Amino acid sequence: MNLTFIITGLSTGGAEMMLLKLLERLDSARFSPHVISLTSLGEIGSRIQALDIPVEALGMQPGSIPSPITFARLVQRLKAIKPDVMHTWMYHADLVGGLAARLAGVPAIAWNIRYSNLSRDHTKWSTRAVAHLCAKASRWIPDRIVCNSQTARAIHISIGYDPRHFVILPNGFDLSRFYPDTSSRHAVQTELGIPDSARLIGLIARFDPQKNHQGFFEAAGQLHRQMPEVHFLLAGMDIDEKNPLIRKWVQRYGIAEVTHLLGLRQDISRLTAALDVASSSSYGEAFPNVLGEAMACGVPCVVTDVGDSAYIVGDTGRVVAPGDMIGLAAAWAQLLAMPDTERRALGQRARARVAEHFEIGAVVKQYEAFYEELAGLSRRGKP
Repeated sequence: MNLTFIITGLSTGGAEMMLLKLLERLDSARFSPHVISLTSLGEIGSRIQALDIPVEALGMQPGSIPSPITFARLVQRLKAIKPDVMHTWMYHADLVGGLAARLAGVPAIAWNIRYSNLSRDHTKWSTRAVAHLCAKASRWIPDRIVCNSQTARAIHISIGYDPRHFVILPNGFDLSRFYPDTSSRHAVQTELGIPDSARLIGLIARFDPQKNHQGFFEAAGQLHRQMPEVHFLLAGMDIDEKNPLIRKWVQRYGIAEVTHLLGLRQDISRLTAALDVASSSSYGEAFPNVLGEAMACGVPCVVTDVGDSAYIVGDTGRVVAPGDMIGLAAAWAQLLAMPDTERRALGQRARARVAEHFEIGAVVKQYEAFYEELAGLSRRGKP
């Protein structure tokens, strides 16, 4: 089966990483994938190319409208590739790729939604505008719409997406890559100059209003006054000393001496395994990869109740209301006050939950069955 993926871009992010994990494991005897990025190849594009999968980039500016020439080029590429199924990822790709696929005569089209919060306060107007355009087009462009969370499905139906087309396929996690590892803890503490006796709380997320880094630092400042021995590790795109807002917040909340800003890293599994507690302070998520990765490492999580975060964590961590940074700090303190054996047992339950519900091999099989079914519908005539 010729399977084409169109994605808005291939920089490091949750959607891009999930696409990479899917492509790493697709059955090559049954599927022949091809990837098109509307913008650039980014960091993930080269990793997909290393799998001997064709990847091309159209060179659009992020958030821009494609020129007629670029759009016509995409239509012609799809006519040349002749996909049996095309799967677009994220709003701009859904709209632009979906329209191009219809004009190119692609027989089966799926969209992929990876977002759950479209509030004016925390979402760019351009993103909201494209999402609302997609809602209007959802009745005639896609044959199916994949969501990675029930919350995202409900939110998008509420703004006008066609409810008949939705399919829920969760994110998946590689338990052979993310696993409990005491040697990583010691190595990371040595690298960062953190005392062996210190506790370590982490936030792995790119710099984005939805991730609420300021709220994380506010909670960190509150906990620091109570437990000054705790350190905070943050990694992700633009999470470094060059970011003026990050510098300002770290200073404002008095945590500069115990905060480690690592920027974009390629050793996330190692950093995650070094944590005592992983956290998400987000205003909006759909199905955050970082939670499943931390749980697979046996690290309990404290999260805000956004998207499917509470469902992912289940009874293996703590959940607070979005924006409740006093509650976030209190939940951190509660987990850190546990005896080590009790907190490790909680982490073991977290890993077991990932193995039962979100193991990447099982999730990829769900995607493969979905593509087979979608191709079958196009051959039989769609309902």
